[in-house]
Amino acid sequence: MRSTDMADELFGAADALPGGVRLATAKRGGVTVTRVEIAREGLARPRGRYVTLEMPSVSVLDERDADVIETCAAELRALLPPEGPVLVLGVGSRRITADALGPRTAQKILVTMGPQHTLPVKGIRPVAAIAPGVSASTGLTLRQLAGALVDAVQPAALICVDSLCSAEGARLGRSVQFSDTGLYPAQADHAKHLDAASLGVPVLAAGIPTLMESDEGADLVVTPRALDSVIAHGSALLAGAINRALQPRLSLTQLCWLTG
Repeated sequence: MRSTDMADELFGAADALPGGVRLATAKRGGVTVTRVEIAREGLARPRGRYVTLEMPSVSVLDERDADVIETCAAELRALLPPEGPVLVLGVGSRRITADALGPRTAQKILVTMGPQHTLPVKGIRPVAAIAPGVSASTGLTLRQLAGALVDAVQPAALICVDSLCSAEGARLGRSVQFSDTGLYPAQADHAKHLDAASLGVPVLAAGIPTLMESDEGADLVVTPRALDSVIAHGSALLAGAINRALQPRLSLTQLCWLTG
Protein backbone atom coordinates (compact mmCIF):
# COMPACT_ATOMS: atom_id res chain seq x y z
CA MET A 1 0.00 0.00 0.00
CA ARG A 2 1.16 3.54 -0.73
CA SER A 3 2.22 5.69 2.21
CA THR A 4 -0.67 7.64 3.75
CA ASP A 5 -1.28 10.14 6.54
CA MET A 6 -5.03 9.39 6.49
CA ALA A 7 -6.06 7.17 9.40
CA ASP A 8 -9.26 5.92 7.79
CA GLU A 9 -7.30 4.61 4.79
CA LEU A 10 -5.24 2.36 7.07
CA PHE A 11 -8.04 0.44 8.74
CA GLY A 12 -10.49 -0.30 5.94
CA ALA A 13 -14.06 -1.40 6.60
CA ALA A 14 -15.61 -1.24 10.07
CA ASP A 15 -16.20 -5.04 10.08
CA ALA A 16 -12.49 -5.82 9.59
CA LEU A 17 -10.87 -3.61 12.22
CA PRO A 18 -8.04 -4.74 14.51
CA GLY A 19 -8.74 -4.87 18.23
CA GLY A 20 -8.70 -1.48 19.89
CA VAL A 21 -9.89 0.44 16.80
CA ARG A 22 -13.37 1.88 16.30
CA LEU A 23 -14.62 3.47 13.09
CA ALA A 24 -17.90 5.27 12.44
CA THR A 25 -19.14 7.19 9.41
CA ALA A 26 -21.97 9.69 9.17
CA LYS A 27 -23.32 12.19 6.66
CA ARG A 28 -23.67 15.84 7.63
CA GLY A 29 -25.14 17.77 4.74
CA GLY A 30 -22.76 17.37 1.81
CA VAL A 31 -19.89 16.19 4.04
CA THR A 32 -19.05 12.59 4.93
CA VAL A 33 -17.52 12.43 8.42
CA THR A 34 -15.45 9.39 9.39
CA ARG A 35 -14.21 9.10 12.97
CA VAL A 36 -11.44 6.65 13.85
CA GLU A 37 -10.58 6.04 17.51
CA ILE A 38 -7.46 4.05 18.36
CA ALA A 39 -7.48 2.82 21.96
CA ARG A 40 -4.17 0.98 22.18
CA GLU A 41 -0.53 1.38 21.22
CA GLY A 42 1.33 -0.69 18.66
CA LEU A 43 -0.86 0.02 15.64
CA ALA A 44 -0.10 1.97 12.46
CA ARG A 45 -0.99 5.27 14.16
CA PRO A 46 -0.67 6.56 17.73
CA ARG A 47 -3.52 6.13 20.17
CA GLY A 48 -6.12 8.89 19.89
CA ARG A 49 -8.92 10.32 17.76
CA TYR A 50 -8.89 11.03 14.02
CA VAL A 51 -11.64 12.69 12.03
CA THR A 52 -11.77 12.76 8.23
CA LEU A 53 -14.24 14.96 6.37
CA GLU A 54 -14.81 14.24 2.68
CA MET A 55 -16.37 16.97 0.55
CA PRO A 56 -16.41 18.44 -2.95
CA SER A 57 -13.00 19.60 -4.10
CA VAL A 58 -11.70 22.33 -1.80
CA SER A 59 -10.59 24.15 -4.96
CA VAL A 60 -14.19 25.34 -5.28
CA LEU A 61 -14.74 25.99 -1.55
CA ASP A 62 -13.48 28.68 0.80
CA GLU A 63 -14.18 30.43 4.11
CA ARG A 64 -17.63 31.52 2.87
CA ASP A 65 -18.99 27.96 2.58
CA ALA A 66 -20.83 28.03 5.89
CA ASP A 67 -22.13 24.44 5.96
CA VAL A 68 -18.70 22.90 5.38
CA ILE A 69 -16.98 25.34 7.76
CA GLU A 70 -19.47 24.69 10.55
CA THR A 71 -19.12 20.92 10.17
CA CYS A 72 -15.31 21.11 10.21
CA ALA A 73 -15.31 23.55 13.14
CA ALA A 74 -17.58 21.33 15.23
CA GLU A 75 -15.33 18.31 14.73
CA LEU A 76 -12.17 20.28 15.55
CA ARG A 77 -13.74 21.94 18.60
CA ALA A 78 -14.51 18.51 20.06
CA LEU A 79 -10.77 17.71 20.04
CA LEU A 80 -9.65 20.98 21.68
CA PRO A 81 -9.31 21.83 25.38
CA PRO A 82 -12.39 23.93 26.27
CA GLU A 83 -10.41 27.02 27.22
CA GLY A 84 -6.95 28.58 27.33
CA PRO A 85 -4.60 30.11 24.75
CA VAL A 86 -3.98 28.27 21.48
CA LEU A 87 -0.95 28.47 19.20
CA VAL A 88 -1.50 27.67 15.51
CA LEU A 89 1.62 26.48 13.71
CA GLY A 90 1.70 26.57 9.91
CA VAL A 91 4.08 23.77 8.96
CA GLY A 92 5.76 23.60 5.56
CA SER A 93 7.47 25.69 2.92
CA ARG A 94 5.87 28.75 1.36
CA ARG A 95 8.04 28.21 -1.73
CA ILE A 96 6.73 24.73 -2.61
CA THR A 97 3.07 24.88 -3.63
CA ALA A 98 2.10 21.40 -2.44
CA ASP A 99 3.73 22.11 0.95
CA ALA A 100 2.39 25.65 1.40
CA LEU A 101 -0.94 24.76 3.02
CA GLY A 102 0.31 25.34 6.57
CA PRO A 103 1.93 28.75 6.02
CA ARG A 104 -1.00 29.96 3.91
CA THR A 105 -3.46 28.87 6.61
CA ALA A 106 -1.49 30.57 9.40
CA GLN A 107 -1.77 33.87 7.51
CA LYS A 108 -5.58 33.73 7.79
CA ILE A 109 -5.89 32.88 11.49
CA LEU A 110 -7.58 35.49 13.69
CA VAL A 111 -4.76 36.46 16.06
CA THR A 112 -5.93 37.77 19.43
CA MET A 113 -2.64 37.81 21.36
CA GLY A 114 0.09 40.44 21.31
CA PRO A 115 0.58 44.14 22.16
CA GLN A 116 -2.45 45.21 20.12
CA HIS A 117 -4.68 42.90 22.18
CA THR A 118 -3.67 43.92 25.70
CA LEU A 119 -7.23 44.45 26.98
CA PRO A 120 -9.18 41.25 27.67
CA VAL A 121 -12.24 40.86 25.49
CA LYS A 122 -14.97 38.72 27.00
CA GLY A 123 -15.59 35.55 25.06
CA ILE A 124 -12.55 35.91 22.77
CA ARG A 125 -10.01 33.12 23.10
CA PRO A 126 -6.30 34.08 23.08
CA VAL A 127 -4.77 32.84 19.81
CA ALA A 128 -1.33 33.23 18.26
CA ALA A 129 -0.26 31.98 14.82
CA ILE A 130 3.06 31.58 13.07
CA ALA A 131 4.63 29.82 10.10
CA PRO A 132 8.20 29.14 11.31
CA GLY A 133 9.62 27.96 7.98
CA VAL A 134 11.69 24.87 7.28
CA SER A 135 15.01 23.84 8.78
CA ALA A 136 16.85 24.44 5.50
CA SER A 137 16.15 28.16 5.83
CA THR A 138 16.19 28.53 9.63
CA GLY A 139 18.97 26.17 10.73
CA LEU A 140 16.64 24.81 13.42
CA THR A 141 14.46 21.72 13.47
CA LEU A 142 10.70 22.03 13.64
CA ARG A 143 10.75 20.51 17.12
CA GLN A 144 13.28 23.09 18.34
CA LEU A 145 11.20 25.92 16.93
CA ALA A 146 7.92 24.52 18.25
CA GLY A 147 9.46 23.92 21.67
CA ALA A 148 10.71 27.51 21.91
CA LEU A 149 7.33 28.87 20.82
CA VAL A 150 5.44 26.70 23.31
CA ASP A 151 7.77 27.87 26.09
CA ALA A 152 7.13 31.50 25.15
CA VAL A 153 3.36 31.33 24.61
CA GLN A 154 2.44 28.63 27.17
CA PRO A 155 -0.63 27.55 25.17
CA ALA A 156 -3.31 25.17 26.34
CA ALA A 157 -2.94 23.44 22.96
CA LEU A 158 -0.93 23.58 19.75
CA ILE A 159 -2.65 23.16 16.37
CA CYS A 160 -0.26 22.10 13.59
CA VAL A 161 -1.47 22.62 10.02
CA ASP A 162 0.32 20.68 7.30
CA SER A 163 -0.14 19.19 3.85
CA LEU A 164 -0.93 15.47 4.00
CA CYS A 165 -0.25 12.41 1.89
CA SER A 166 -3.06 10.10 0.72
CA ALA A 167 -2.94 6.65 -0.83
CA GLU A 168 -5.95 7.43 -3.01
CA GLY A 169 -5.73 9.94 -5.83
CA ALA A 170 -9.46 10.68 -5.68
CA ARG A 171 -9.04 12.12 -2.19
CA LEU A 172 -6.40 14.69 -3.05
CA GLY A 173 -7.83 18.11 -2.35
CA ARG A 174 -11.16 16.57 -1.29
CA SER A 175 -10.61 15.65 2.36
CA VAL A 176 -9.74 17.32 5.64
CA GLN A 177 -8.27 15.41 8.58
CA PHE A 178 -8.10 16.48 12.23
CA SER A 179 -6.48 14.47 15.03
CA ASP A 180 -5.55 14.91 18.68
CA THR A 181 -2.46 12.69 18.48
CA GLY A 182 0.07 15.28 17.30
CA LEU A 183 1.75 15.83 13.97
CA TYR A 184 2.71 12.32 12.94
CA PRO A 185 3.76 11.90 9.30
CA ALA A 186 3.57 8.40 7.89
CA GLN A 187 7.35 8.03 7.69
CA ALA A 188 8.51 6.80 11.12
CA ASP A 189 11.73 8.87 11.15
CA HIS A 190 10.21 12.07 9.75
CA ALA A 191 11.60 15.28 11.26
CA LYS A 192 8.10 16.79 11.53
CA HIS A 193 7.00 14.62 14.46
CA LEU A 194 5.45 16.80 17.18
CA ASP A 195 3.39 15.44 20.06
CA ALA A 196 2.40 16.06 23.65
CA ALA A 197 5.23 13.89 24.97
CA SER A 198 7.88 16.05 23.28
CA LEU A 199 6.26 19.47 23.84
CA GLY A 200 4.34 19.13 27.10
CA VAL A 201 1.01 20.39 25.71
CA PRO A 202 -1.78 18.75 23.69
CA VAL A 203 -0.89 18.78 19.99
CA LEU A 204 -3.63 18.67 17.36
CA ALA A 205 -3.00 18.20 13.65
CA ALA A 206 -5.07 19.56 10.77
CA GLY A 207 -4.47 19.11 7.07
CA ILE A 208 -5.61 18.39 3.55
CA PRO A 209 -4.04 15.67 1.37
CA THR A 210 -2.16 17.30 -1.50
CA LEU A 211 0.29 14.49 -2.36
CA MET A 212 0.22 10.83 -3.34
CA GLU A 213 3.12 8.51 -4.02
CA SER A 214 3.51 7.72 -7.70
CA ASP A 215 3.30 4.14 -8.95
CA GLU A 216 6.96 4.59 -9.91
CA GLY A 217 7.97 4.87 -6.25
CA ALA A 218 8.13 7.15 -3.21
CA ASP A 219 10.64 9.51 -4.82
CA LEU A 220 7.92 10.68 -7.24
CA VAL A 221 4.62 12.19 -6.15
CA VAL A 222 1.27 13.00 -7.72
CA THR A 223 -0.56 16.26 -6.94
CA PRO A 224 -4.05 17.50 -7.86
CA ARG A 225 -4.33 19.15 -11.26
CA ALA A 226 -5.84 22.25 -9.63
CA LEU A 227 -3.09 22.38 -6.99
CA ASP A 228 -2.86 26.19 -6.84
CA SER A 229 -6.60 26.43 -6.20
CA VAL A 230 -6.50 23.57 -3.68
CA ILE A 231 -3.88 25.41 -1.62
CA ALA A 232 -5.52 28.84 -1.95
CA HIS A 233 -9.07 27.69 -1.19
CA GLY A 234 -8.03 24.87 1.15
CA SER A 235 -6.03 27.23 3.37
CA ALA A 236 -9.02 29.61 3.52
CA LEU A 237 -11.32 26.70 4.37
CA LEU A 238 -9.03 25.36 7.12
CA ALA A 239 -8.43 28.81 8.58
CA GLY A 240 -12.17 29.45 8.62
CA ALA A 241 -12.78 26.17 10.45
CA ILE A 242 -10.00 26.83 12.97
CA ASN A 243 -11.18 30.40 13.59
CA ARG A 244 -14.78 29.25 14.05
CA ALA A 245 -13.71 26.41 16.38
CA LEU A 246 -11.63 28.78 18.52
CA GLN A 247 -14.04 31.74 18.49
CA PRO A 248 -17.57 30.24 18.64
CA ARG A 249 -19.06 33.57 19.81
CA LEU A 250 -18.12 35.21 16.52
CA SER A 251 -20.16 34.47 13.43
CA LEU A 252 -18.56 33.27 10.22
CA THR A 253 -19.39 36.63 8.66
CA GLN A 254 -17.61 38.47 11.48
CA LEU A 255 -14.59 36.18 11.25
CA CYS A 256 -14.33 36.71 7.48
CA TRP A 257 -14.46 40.49 7.99
CA LEU A 258 -11.83 40.42 10.75
CA THR A 259 -9.42 38.27 8.74
CA GLY A 260 -10.18 39.59 5.25
